[in-house]
Amino acid sequence: MNTVFKKTPVLTDTVMHYCPGCGHGIVHRLVAEVIEELGIQDRSIGFVPVGCAVFGYKYFDIDCVEAAHGRAPAAATGCKRVNPNNVVFTYQGDGDLASIGAAEIVHAAHRGEKITTIFINNAIYGMTGGQMAPTTLVGQKTTTSPYGRDPEHCGKPLRIAEMIATIEGAAYVERVSVDSTPNIIKAKAAIKKAFQCQLDGKGFSLVEVLSSCPTNWGKSPAEAMDWIKSDMIPYYPLGVKKDITTVKED
Repeated sequence: MNTVFKKTPVLTDTVMHYCPGCGHGIVHRLVAEVIEELGIQDRSIGFVPVGCAVFGYKYFDIDCVEAAHGRAPAAATGCKRVNPNNVVFTYQGDGDLASIGAAEIVHAAHRGEKITTIFINNAIYGMTGGQMAPTTLVGQKTTTSPYGRDPEHCGKPLRIAEMIATIEGAAYVERVSVDSTPNIIKAKAAIKKAFQCQLDGKGFSLVEVLSSCPTNWGKSPAEAMDWIKSDMIPYYPLGVKKDITTVKED
């Protein structure tokens, strides 16, 4: 029996530029399916980053804005406040969000902005040559940490989901992974819940996605998926970090 892969109208026919085994294509598909299923394509606006997903506007058949490096939450805030009926999301990598954009994501959550952030954590700077990121694991080798990340020199990796979950304005925060089919299914459910949180006006929502970067990790696509499971998930445990959407109001 042949499996038919249904096309979602939220993705264009443009061939993606991502390396073999990269998780961005998977997450793009999940975001597109969620937008289609929620019936919000005509009012969704994506803010794409400086990073590997810089050409996101070519792949999503929705309005997209190219934000300055790390500033997507600030730009998205303006868009949402001008027209609250817009469904606004940022799609950011760990260099974009956790490094140069750390202040923007913290204060967007602090203000309780009713936007959604899809945060791709692949533990490295992908587009610029595989440098160490705030999320690079201890001992992980990169072009700027050839002997492995030294916590005495660079500190330990940032757990963004846990950090954002401590902020009062954050309504829904979850960490997921795309290393396996069961986890991909859970990732889609989390992304859908994050968008629904925005639609319900609950506050800021963020989904952190553990993703692969075979090229800069120096691994095959299969090895990269295994490395997410063996090395990333133990340090970045999956699951809901905060969810006020299930709290019943008095």
